[in-house]
Amino acid sequence: MIVAVFGSASPKPGDKLYQLAFDLGQVLGKAGYQVMTGGYCGTMEATCKGARQTASVHTIGVTCDEIEAYRPGSANAYVLEEVRTQTLSERIDYMIRHADAFIALQGGVGTLAEIMLTYNMMIIGAIERKPFVLIGESWASLGAHFFEELAGHVPAFAKELLIFVDTVDEAVLALKDRNKE
Repeated sequence: MIVAVFGSASPKPGDKLYQLAFDLGQVLGKAGYQVMTGGYCGTMEATCKGARQTASVHTIGVTCDEIEAYRPGSANAYVLEEVRTQTLSERIDYMIRHADAFIALQGGVGTLAEIMLTYNMMIIGAIERKPFVLIGESWASLGAHFFEELAGHVPAFAKELLIFVDTVDEAVLALKDRNKE
């Protein structure tokens, strides 16, 4: 099972969010999941590093020309398989279509775009419904506000597609529980 992890490129080793992503990679690896990320730095690197150092599981990094034109860099050292795309849209689409489940860590505009596109594709049936876990109070708070303020614009079933949790362990447990359904 491939789990796509969305998150920020900003955290550095020693940062709380970097450590959280590393821990997530460890727990996913121990559970036997393959890890797919955007392939670069920050939470993407930390998740792949945790997965590789703990369980030597397969890690996939989806990189793209547009990002490297904007911010030079290459796939992190913990990516075993690099998938190259030309555009950011192709990169996100690849991750959405090739993952069996999704987890989102804290992030900025890019992470929000990944979350919302994935979510919308499940709502409209462009992809099958898959487990989608968002870790942290920031996503839970944003989700609560979204569903409260925009409830009339969101199908009733859509709320059930997202799982909000506080910890890495809860996230992986939620994946296992959803896969039993």
